[in-house]
Amino acid sequence: MHKLLAGQRRKIVLLTLLLILTFILAVLSGRYPRPGLIPPQLLFEDPMAMSLVLQLRLPRVIAAVLLGAGLAGAGTVFQMIFANPLVEPGFLGVSQGAAFGASLSIIAFSSSLWIVQISAALFALLGLASSYALARHFRFGGWVLRLILAGIAVSALFSSGIGLLKFIADPMSQLPEITFWMLGGLYSVEWRHIFSILPVALLGLAVMFGYRWRLNLLSMDDRTAFSLGLAPFRERLLLLATATLVSAAVISVSGIVGWVGLIVPHIGRRLLSSDSRASLPASILIGAIYVLLCDTFARTLMDGEIPLGVLTSLIGAALFIFLLTGRKIKRGKFLARESA
Repeated sequence: MHKLLAGQRRKIVLLTLLLILTFILAVLSGRYPRPGLIPPQLLFEDPMAMSLVLQLRLPRVIAAVLLGAGLAGAGTVFQMIFANPLVEPGFLGVSQGAAFGASLSIIAFSSSLWIVQISAALFALLGLASSYALARHFRFGGWVLRLILAGIAVSALFSSGIGLLKFIADPMSQLPEITFWMLGGLYSVEWRHIFSILPVALLGLAVMFGYRWRLNLLSMDDRTAFSLGLAPFRERLLLLATATLVSAAVISVSGIVGWVGLIVPHIGRRLLSSDSRASLPASILIGAIYVLLCDTFARTLMDGEIPLGVLTSLIGAALFIFLLTGRKIKRGKFLARESA
């Protein structure tokens, strides 16, 4: 056990160092003054290069780190609490709810940053609550199947609502903004966006990290968790609300960025273990690295920028297929709780 914990700590330290290295390379990568890395000494010689790094690349890189860490941490929390390895914010109506809230805000109220974020957070919470309530009222199948079916239904309803909002949106101003938002991307991120999501993201990640050891217990049934000294309903509600708010906060800036909350927790468990004390911090670090790399490729591979959501979904789906076909999945790692 000692060696296992020491090995886990070493891997987390290596992931932290890899994130720092990736962060530095991402800040220096771009197409000015030529495609590739900016020589560090050029930053002090070229005022344009320094301004570009400080005003454009640095806030974007920070946003990518927060986005990846937030979605991966939320995905781990959802998968542990619902005891379902296929659950992520997009499957529970959270992402689509946030997208509907942001689209509604753009059309009916204002494209103001704060109004979009508040609307996205409220509808993300509504999506999660609706999925959970529907799953408890379904009478077909076990808890895992009911939860997935409820999430699909709620996501479909919000997607239909988004389609209706697109239909009535102003084609010259509102519709392009909604369309680019749905594709996902960090091309418009500025320092004001970072300051608006930073408190929610850091506080939410701190809460999830502080509860990492309790996630193992909260993944058990209510009776077992209660006998071990937990208040299952209250603590699950706190973690679910925290994960949802973090997801909504980062999504309100980036738009829909799929597969991060699904695939990264699987990678974290493969690299370390299914113990959430190790898998949660590992997933947060891996998620930050993954989105940071995808965003760097999105803005440097071609003259035009590739939508970030397209790239994360493409790579995430390929990794998911590889993980499922690479070797047999051990049974018993995730056991669905039957609802009382």
